[in-house]
Amino acid sequence: MKTIWFLPLVFLYFGLFSFGYCKNVSARPAVVNVGALFTLDSTIGRVAKIAIEEAVKDVNSNSSILHGTKLNITMQSSNCSGFIGMVEGPQCSTVAHIVSYVSNELQVPLLSFGVTDPTLSSLQYPFFVRTTQSDSFQMTAVAEMVSYYGWKAVSVIFVDNEYGRNGVSALNDKLAERRCRISYKSGIPPESGVNTGYVMDLLVKVALMESRVIVLHVSPSLGFQVFSVAKYLGMMGNGYVWIATDWLAYMLDSASLPSDTLESMQGVLVLRQHIPESDRKKNFLSRWKNLTGGSLGMNSYGLYAYDSVWLLAHAIESFFNQGGKISFSNDSRLKTMEGGNLHLGAMSIFDDGMLLLGNILQSNLVGLTGPLKFNSDRSLIHAAYDIINVIGTGFRMIGYWSNYSGLSKEPPETLYAQPFNRSSTIQHLHSVIWPGETLSKPRGWVFPNNGKLLKIGVPNRASYREFVSKVRGSDMFQGFCIDVFTAAVNLLPYAVPYQFVAFGDGHKNPSYTQLVDSITTGVFDAVVGDITIVTNRTKIVDFSQPYAASGLVVVVPFRKLNTGAWAFLRPFSPLMWTVTACFFVVVGIVVWILEHRINDEFRGPPKRQVITILWFSLSTLFFAHKENTVSTLGRLVLIIWLFVVLIINSSYTASLTSILTVQQLYSPINGIESLRKSDDPIGYQEGSFAEYYLSQELNISKSRLVALRTPEDYAKALKDGPGKGGVAAVVDERPYVELFLSSQCSFRIVGQEFTKSGWGFAFPRDSPLAVDLSSAILELAENGDLQRIHDKWLMKSSCSLENAELESDRLHLSSFWGLFLICGVACFIALVIYFLQIMQQLCKSAPSDSISSEPGSTRSRRLQRFLSLMDGKEDITKNKSKRTKVEGPSFHGDRDEDFGRSSKRRATDLATGSNIN
Repeated sequence: MKTIWFLPLVFLYFGLFSFGYCKNVSARPAVVNVGALFTLDSTIGRVAKIAIEEAVKDVNSNSSILHGTKLNITMQSSNCSGFIGMVEGPQCSTVAHIVSYVSNELQVPLLSFGVTDPTLSSLQYPFFVRTTQSDSFQMTAVAEMVSYYGWKAVSVIFVDNEYGRNGVSALNDKLAERRCRISYKSGIPPESGVNTGYVMDLLVKVALMESRVIVLHVSPSLGFQVFSVAKYLGMMGNGYVWIATDWLAYMLDSASLPSDTLESMQGVLVLRQHIPESDRKKNFLSRWKNLTGGSLGMNSYGLYAYDSVWLLAHAIESFFNQGGKISFSNDSRLKTMEGGNLHLGAMSIFDDGMLLLGNILQSNLVGLTGPLKFNSDRSLIHAAYDIINVIGTGFRMIGYWSNYSGLSKEPPETLYAQPFNRSSTIQHLHSVIWPGETLSKPRGWVFPNNGKLLKIGVPNRASYREFVSKVRGSDMFQGFCIDVFTAAVNLLPYAVPYQFVAFGDGHKNPSYTQLVDSITTGVFDAVVGDITIVTNRTKIVDFSQPYAASGLVVVVPFRKLNTGAWAFLRPFSPLMWTVTACFFVVVGIVVWILEHRINDEFRGPPKRQVITILWFSLSTLFFAHKENTVSTLGRLVLIIWLFVVLIINSSYTASLTSILTVQQLYSPINGIESLRKSDDPIGYQEGSFAEYYLSQELNISKSRLVALRTPEDYAKALKDGPGKGGVAAVVDERPYVELFLSSQCSFRIVGQEFTKSGWGFAFPRDSPLAVDLSSAILELAENGDLQRIHDKWLMKSSCSLENAELESDRLHLSSFWGLFLICGVACFIALVIYFLQIMQQLCKSAPSDSISSEPGSTRSRRLQRFLSLMDGKEDITKNKSKRTKVEGPSFHGDRDEDFGRSSKRRATDLATGSNIN
C-alpha cells in the first residue's frame, strides 16, 4: 500500500495532517502517517520535538486506543519564511492564512499548538483547529492589567508581521473596551539582523512619548535585544512599566538565561499560559528531566504539543469507529494548473475530512494542560494565564488571569466552581517589584518630552476680568483661574510645558460651549478658565476636581420696608391668618359639643353658650380660659390644641420681633419659581451656560431672555426694570453674582441656588493630566493656598454682604399644616366617639310603643329624642350612686359637703335664670 505525503499541507509547529492512501484501503490501516513541520533549532521546536516523540510512544504503547493501528509522525524542519513556508510548510503566522486556504480546498484538518494569531477564525478557516490559547485571550489579560493599575495609555513594540500586527490589533480592541488606548506603537522588522542602532532609535522615540507603560510583543531574539538597549538608555528604571507577552515566559521556562540578560529585565511583568497542577503533569515533568538531563526545560507549548498528539489519536479512533476511511480524491482544478516542478496534481482532497474535523472538535478529555474541550468559537475552554514578575535570577508569581474570573490571587481552577463574578472589587494581585526596585506603583505616564507645548485655550473675557483676562499688549493671562492653574501645575512632580492661547476677541464673552468643543476637534489640548462642569460637557471631555463652587442664583432689585401701623399682621400670610382663625372657632365648637351635656359651665341660654364658645376659643390663645373641661374627649382635644397654639404663638413672636428690629428688604420675586411663572424678561451673562439651562431645562421662552455683557449692564437693566426695557431679574452663577454685589448695594439674591456645580479645568477624555491636577487642587485646598488666591482676586467689597439674600419675612401655612392636620384629626375622632355614645344611649332609651303606622311621625319622634338627648344634661347621679355602692359607705361630712356644693350650684342657676333640665 503506497503512502502519499502531503507535507506542504501540515500546519505550523504540529500540523495535522497530511497522509494519503490508494482508493481501495481497509477501514483500519496498520499505520497512520502524520506530518509535523516546525523549526527544530528554535526553543519551541526543540521542546516540541521531544514532547511529540514521547506522546507518540505513549499512544502506541496504549492498547486502549487505536487498537493495533500505530501512529507515525514524520517531522521536517521549516522556518518562518513566507516563500519556504509555501513550499515546505509554514511554521509561523506569517503564511498561516495562505496555507489555511489550501487546507480548506483539500479538506485536511490542521492542528496547531503554536499559532496564536487571533485573526485565524473558524469562520474563514473552518479546517484550522488551534490547540493552544489565542492571543485574543492574552491581550485581554494585558488590557485588564492595565485597567487594574489605573493606567489609561500604553506604548507597544511589536514584530512587524501577522503575528505581531494582529496581536496588537486585538490589544487595541480590548483596551478600548476598558476606556484605555494605545498611544504609540512601533514595529520591528521580523528578519534577523536588526542592529542595535535601529533598536536604539526606536526606544528613543518611545521614551519621548507620554506613556511609560510598554507592552513588548516580539520574538525572543528581538525581545532580549530590546531589553538590553532599554537598560542602556535608562528605560528599566523608576517610572517605567514593561509587560512582555508569553514569548518571554517560555524562554524563562525552557533555558537558563545569562545573568546579564536577566539583569536587563528586572521588574518586568510576564504572561505565561496557565497549566493547572496535576499528578500527571508532575510525573511527566519528572520524566522530562530524565530525558533531557535538565539541559532543556519544559514550557507550555511543549505540553500543548504532547496533548495535541493524544487529542489527534482519540479523534482518529472515533473516526475509525464511525466507519471513516483514509482515502483521497483528485482535484480536477489542480490538475489543470499542473506545470513546472510544483506537481500540484499530487495534491488530493481528503474524502472524509469533515468527519475527522468533527471528531476533533467534539473531543472531551483531560490532558497535561487540563481539559481538552472546544467551545462554540473553537477555542479551548478555560483560557488562563499566569502573571509573573522577573526578580533577581528568577521570577515570582503575583497572580492569575482567566476568562472566567479575571485577575485573582488564587489559581483559576479553584474559582470555576464559584458563581461567575467579574466585578472590579474582587480583582486582586500580589504586590509587584517594579523596575527600579520600587514597590510604589508607577504613575504610568509623563508629559511627553518631544518639544511640543501643550496648547491651552483660555477665554478672552470682556467682563469679570478678575477671574481670567488677557494682559493688554502681551500674550500673558492673569486672574483667579490662571493663578489656581499655575499653582496646581507647580505642585506636579514633573514639568508641564504649555502655552496659553486666547479664545475670543475680548470685546464680548466667548461661547464656553464652543471653547470646550475645541478640545474634541484637536484645536486645544486643554482649557483653563471659569469653565462650569455641566452634564453635556462631561460627555465629551474630562474635568479636573472643581476648584470653585458654583450654581445659578437669581439677583433682583429690592426696596426697604417700613414697619408701619399694621406691622403686627405681617408675620403670618393671609391664608395662615384665615386658617388659624377658623381653627379657633372649630376647636371651641368641638369642645362645647363634648362638654355641653355634662359640664354646667358650657350650659345656659343660647346667647350665653355662643359667648362661651367664642370666649373659650380665644382665651386659649393666652392659656387663660376659665372653663374647666370634664370629659376625657374634651381634655384630649384641648391638650392637642394648646400644643398647636404654643407653636403658633412662639413663631409669631419670633417673626414679629425680627420685623420690628431688623431692616426688611422686599422684592416681588422670591426665587426661580416665581420668576418662571411671570412673563417678565430675564437677564443672563453673555456666553454662559445659563441661557441653555433656562431655555432647555426650565422651558423659559428665549424671547424673555436678554443677554448682558458687563456688570454695568446688569445694574442698568435691573434698575430700569421691565417697564423701561430692562429686566426683572438676572440669573447668573454665584461667583459672578457675589463679585457684582460687592460693589452694587441695591441688589440682592433671592431664593436658593437651583443648580449645584463647580468650575474645573477641561482635558481630553482619559487624560492622565486631569487626574494629577485634581490631586494638586485638593492639596491647594488643604494647605490654604486656594483660599489665599480667592482673597487676592475676589475680596473687593464696598458693600456689606450681611443679609445679602432676601429672605421671606412671612410664615406660611405650609410650615404648620402638619400641626393643623393633627388637631383636625383629633377633633374628628373625638366627635365620632361622642356621637357613637349618644346613639347608644338613644337606643337604650327608646320606648317600647314607639312603633307607629306613620313612618314620618316615627322619624320625627326619633329626631326629637336625639336633639333632646344632645341638649339635655346627662344625669350622673346614678353613676355616682353606683360608684358609692362599689366603694362602700362614705362619711356624713362628705355627703354634707356634696349636698352643700349642689345646693349652691342650684342657687346660682336660679339667680342667673338658667334652665336646669
